[in-house]
Amino acid sequence: MRFDWTREQKAAYDDTLAAVRDRFPEPIHDRCFDRKEWRTLGDLGLLGLSIPAAYGGGGLGALDTARQVEALGRGCADTGIVFASSAHLFACAMPVVTFATEEARRSFLPGMASGELIAGNAMTEEDAGSDVSRLAVTATATTGGFVLNGTKSFVTNGPVSDVYVTYATTDPHAGHLGVTGFVVPRTAEGVRVGEPFVKMGLTSVPAGTVTFEDCFVPDAHVLGAPGQGGAIFQHSMGWERACLFAGYLGLLDRMQERAVEHARTRRQFGAPIGDNQAVSHTLADMKVRLESARLLLYRACWEMDTGAQSTLNVALSKLAVSEAALAGALDTVRIYGARGYLRDAGIETLLRDTVPATVFSGTSDIQRVIIARELGL
Repeated sequence: MRFDWTREQKAAYDDTLAAVRDRFPEPIHDRCFDRKEWRTLGDLGLLGLSIPAAYGGGGLGALDTARQVEALGRGCADTGIVFASSAHLFACAMPVVTFATEEARRSFLPGMASGELIAGNAMTEEDAGSDVSRLAVTATATTGGFVLNGTKSFVTNGPVSDVYVTYATTDPHAGHLGVTGFVVPRTAEGVRVGEPFVKMGLTSVPAGTVTFEDCFVPDAHVLGAPGQGGAIFQHSMGWERACLFAGYLGLLDRMQERAVEHARTRRQFGAPIGDNQAVSHTLADMKVRLESARLLLYRACWEMDTGAQSTLNVALSKLAVSEAALAGALDTVRIYGARGYLRDAGIETLLRDTVPATVFSGTSDIQRVIIARELGL
């Protein structure tokens, strides 16, 4: 086993880290990211990392993609736009890459890679969060395509998206085998987009409802075959649970750096607070969680690149990274004390942005269910 990176991989990481630090030096407060900021991500190649070069992307595998997302998460001061871009790429672009018709690939992927288009993942429903086999949104076969009806309750990027990757029930008696995937432009007749939700964290990435009212989707915009939607969604979740959470690895690096610097410079009772074991041991535990999660994530991505069955390792990675991020953010607030509670310091924002990491892309408990199942329980 080798744990080092090639010279080219190191240079790619360093270049992305420097570029992102230069372009996104401050958090985005009290607003959604704008089109200029989105196009900046596209210009840096970060919206198309794993999209094939034939469609304007970087053509990277999962491990190299994750390393770039890690640099983005470490260098970008706003975690919301890191999450927005990753959801766009992994939950939306990758299903199109792997399962869409050639017509749909050429219609959507170049714009998604460049930043001309913003994509929204329309899966979650009011009564179908973790249970994606019971979707209330329906797709009825008709001449030349399907007609969609129903509402998706929590669509990341939804209020500003130009295209949606969505899933609907085509056979209500077939469970997860009765779900079909679609790629739907916002301009399609019958698409209704709700206002952005007011959220606890990740405030710069908008989320809201998307409703389909007798929305016709042509056969050319079906993902895979009818009934394959459940498998397609799980494929996209593999990419999301592994590569998206590389952004949280980068955030953990940034939190650790800030916490260590504060522990060195903040003095109480005539000495740096880092001299206290309560602080130094907390920082040591943060480092253990970070490096353990990092290795799990790299292994999951490496396994994806080899084509091996990666269900167990992806679940282990997602659980470890998300829980490490939340624990690390809470520890950082504690190390900063009262200052960490103030918005101006930017520490409490880290906590609010890490809480949802244990919820989206499959909750921590869902990851534990997957792990237990893979163990044979």
